[in-house]
Amino acid sequence: MASSITGRTPSGTSSRRKFLQQIAAGGIAIGSGSVALSSCAIGGSDDDDDDSGDTAEAPEERSEENPLGIDPEEPVEIHIFDGGFGDAYATDIHQPIFSERWPDVEIDHNAAVDIAGELQTRFAAEDPPDFINNSGDGQMDPGQLVADGLLHDLTELFDAPSWDDPEVPVRDTLRAGTIESGTFDGKPYILNYTFTVFGIWYNKTLMDENGWSVPTTWDEMLDLCAEIADAGIAPWVYQGVTAPRYMNWPLLTMAAKLAGPEVLVAIDNLEEGAWGHEAVREAASAIRSLHEGGYFLDGVEGMEYRDAQGLWARGEAVFCPSGSWIENEEADAIAEDPSFELAVMPEPLLSEDSVMPLETIRATAGEPYIIPADANNPRTGMEYMRAMLSQEGARGFTEMVTSLTSVIGAADGVELAPGLSSAQEALNAAGDNIVNWFYPTWYKEMENPGIDQATGKLLRGDATVDEWVDECEAVAAEIREDDSLLKQNREL
Repeated sequence: MASSITGRTPSGTSSRRKFLQQIAAGGIAIGSGSVALSSCAIGGSDDDDDDSGDTAEAPEERSEENPLGIDPEEPVEIHIFDGGFGDAYATDIHQPIFSERWPDVEIDHNAAVDIAGELQTRFAAEDPPDFINNSGDGQMDPGQLVADGLLHDLTELFDAPSWDDPEVPVRDTLRAGTIESGTFDGKPYILNYTFTVFGIWYNKTLMDENGWSVPTTWDEMLDLCAEIADAGIAPWVYQGVTAPRYMNWPLLTMAAKLAGPEVLVAIDNLEEGAWGHEAVREAASAIRSLHEGGYFLDGVEGMEYRDAQGLWARGEAVFCPSGSWIENEEADAIAEDPSFELAVMPEPLLSEDSVMPLETIRATAGEPYIIPADANNPRTGMEYMRAMLSQEGARGFTEMVTSLTSVIGAADGVELAPGLSSAQEALNAAGDNIVNWFYPTWYKEMENPGIDQATGKLLRGDATVDEWVDECEAVAAEIREDDSLLKQNREL
């Protein structure tokens, strides 16, 4: 669903230069692994010291063959997060596509599990690489990077001709919402490359074997949970102590279906009382009813997220909230049972009077890629992005890592795995009825540990719905009242 996004600049903040000096002094870490980036002042910059990533002159003359004006002999340094997708998609697919057109550009390829740990000193020295896959547990806080002027504006990339057709700009090859998902203060700073379909994933094999139908209302869900439990199977898992926030995803999607996407906009905009909206309360009550009915796998509240998901993939439970990456993430567990088949269902309706249809889903671009403002060769970094966004690059990525991309039509004709095929069907069925929210990207700590901890209590039965609402409201208020944070705003 289209929206406009603007930013509100914080007052009383330190300069970007001072921020980098603080990192160099060892007082601040850029990432979730140690001291969070948001613990520092957020940077506006002095007029005579502003190198915040705005568009600079191209070193080479632009042409149809070289629309971004890159130096065809200047090396480019890239860093890929070596996580669920690995890095072979870069070395085996994207880099050969890039090098075929630019054979004299040397690619310095690097892979890392802890991106912040690898690169924070490089940022402090104002000598970051040219291209970064900023993902994983060691992800650098994207909102803070933007606020402190550390990222390059990607407007030129999206306005440039696409890799495959010079008559079509890159922005017109991308799924709706892709650019907006990486936009801060009206400018795009992040390329979100994958396109994730969220929903309730279920063990289709068990459902079919037992003649159980996919529920379309929450009452039907609870009736089915009782039947599943009577059969000696746990109806639900969630991602345990590691990530109870996964259950926020069906909660907020059901709230949006009930009352419309405006409830999500209010939450993103930090409006007072947004978490107490009646639709949000009703969705929270529905989620809590799974605990009240004893419908979670025993002990799940204390499990690590992969342990919980692995038990689901091995047939210990029927339902699991996640995004469409789960098929690739749990590929080893799924492979243990050749008969296992997974599929995704849209969240059930809380009422027949719901504003949005059953087919409504949450779907969004994800897996962020960035160009640092201080990169030595930012234009070649953007050219590498342009190669990634080619039909060949996006199709190869989907085939290798079992994930859709943000490139329109790139999965057409690709033989998709069962789960991803189900996700594609759900996306097609939803049409324009797609919802999303942005607060986890805008205000990283609002989601984790903030709302995450509150939802963990709700799922364990340690908090009532009213107590959950109060805690969520308190988390939002803390962000809202922090004048050091760059505030974002969006409209439908």
